[in-house]
This record gives sequence, C-alpha cells and structure tokens, in this order.
Amino acid sequence: MRHPLPLLLLTLLAVSCSGPAPAPTQDNATIEAAHQAHDAYVNAINSNDLATLLGMLTDDVVYMAPHETPMLGKSEVAPWLESYLGGWRTNWDKPVQEFVVSGEWAFERYSYTSTNISLADGSVVVDTGWGLAIYHHDADGTWRVARDAWGSDLPMPE
Repeated sequence: MRHPLPLLLLTLLAVSCSGPAPAPTQDNATIEAAHQAHDAYVNAINSNDLATLLGMLTDDVVYMAPHETPMLGKSEVAPWLESYLGGWRTNWDKPVQEFVVSGEWAFERYSYTSTNISLADGSVVVDTGWGLAIYHHDADGTWRVARDAWGSDLPMPE
C-alpha cells in the first residue's frame, strides 16, 4: 500500500507557492468613466427631472430608501421618484468615501446631505446620512446605478 503523505505534501507545497490570482486590469479611461458616473448621478438627482434621473438607472435597479420597503426595478422606483420630485425641490451633496471599480461593476460608499424644499409650502427639510451605490457598465457603454441603499441619520418620522 502506498502512503498518500508524499503526494499530499507535494500538493500543499505547490498550492502554497502559487500566488494569488492577478487582479483584473482596468484602464484609466474605464476607471475615470466609472467615477464620472457618480457626478452624473448626483447631477441627475439635482436636476429634479424624472426622465433624467431614470436614465441613470439600470432597468433592474434596486432602491433601498430609509423607512421604505425595497423597490425592485424601474417599475417600482419610478412612481416613488415621481412622488418625491413632485413634492420637493431637492439638492443632494454626496461626498464619496470609497470608490472601487472591478470589471463591469463599481461600488461607492458615500455620505450625503440632502436639502429638500417643499413645493407645497416652501418649508425646508435637511437630511444627512450614508449610502452604498453599485454601478454597472451597460452594453451601450454607459455606467448606470444598479443599486442604491441609503440610511438617514435622522430618527424615523412620527
């Protein structure tokens, strides 16, 4: 009977000597385009224009907004955005804390301050919080938001 120990040791040695798989290479233009998607998304939000904002989202987008159930796909996100933009003039500042590009996906961790002016009475609501957005590089070459989840620093409204 042969002892499997030499074969096992040889296998362990081969595995331990191999390095990690090389990271996918990204050209600078791809990385820059992904970073520009953040600015385009913030500009789309601040345009207060539903069509412009929807143009920045993938068809299967997922929104996870504070105190809301997750919204799956543009068919669920669009009415929510229409209601939001129909009631408020909004301006978002979204500084990026981290941005990573990997192939056709990118993610960002951000903080935000949103200033919302009621179209009904002019009252102002300022919110601060944090978020995580995932971008996808679509077949047409455009980076779009595939997922956006954010949480407010403010307590839940009563």
